Amino acid sequence: MIAVTAKLNVKRGCEVQFEKVMLDLVAKVNKNESGNLLYKLCRDSDGKYLVMELYEDNAAVEAHVKSEHVRASGPNFKGIMAGPPEITRMEVIG
Repeated sequence: MIAVTAKLNVKRGCEVQFEKVMLDLVAKVNKNESGNLLYKLCRDSDGKYLVMELYEDNAAVEAHVKSEHVRASGPNFKGIMAGPPEITRMEVIG
């Protein structure tokens, strides 16, 4: 299994718009990607966002990245992000 975390840097004041766009993507990932075991948007007490992801294997990660819904969502984030995501990819060992 492959675990991925993505810290998302959202512009101050754009949180509501970001959550709407991101939760739409979350729903599409969960509905359409059989190799995706977990895809959840989280927010800490400081208002910082993290996506937790879990995939069956590398093929599932590639299918996610290349999926139409992920590619189509890109323009929806324009103007609301403060920078690129900080992505960490890990092998699940237990």
